[in-house]
Amino acid sequence: MLHPGCKAPDFTLPDKDGNLVSLSDFRGKKVVLYFYPRDNTPGCTRQACAFADAYDAFLQGGVAVIGVSKDSTASHQKFAQKHQLPFLLLSDPSLTAIQAYDVWQEKKLYGKVSMGVVRTTYVIDENGTIEHVIPKAKPDINAAEILSYLDLK
Repeated sequence: MLHPGCKAPDFTLPDKDGNLVSLSDFRGKKVVLYFYPRDNTPGCTRQACAFADAYDAFLQGGVAVIGVSKDSTASHQKFAQKHQLPFLLLSDPSLTAIQAYDVWQEKKLYGKVSMGVVRTTYVIDENGTIEHVIPKAKPDINAAEILSYLDLK
């Protein structure tokens, strides 16, 4: 897991419409970068909807919100439309950013061990440095935790 003070690894990934987006595009702006396992699953949907509900506060604070999973752009497009998600969803099927941010890890579910994305949220400052990390983020409170950390309401 990357920690506060580390330089945030840059990446370029397609958004839900296939447009390429780089982390470096957001220099000069704070970024909430959250990694989640899969579109349209209960926890990921609750987490995304909580970020959507809080989106105006993030916008007013000048903070960009970016969600990343290994789902396809088509999956992201359906997910964003279905839940009216106003922020960027980036597709990382090759695990470029997912591995760079060390969120591709061994997971255990009902005794079965597999590799997958561990739900993690990073706050990246205006200079591209990680300033805050929430490992194993809880979907129901993640957006509120970030709003509180950034002192946005």
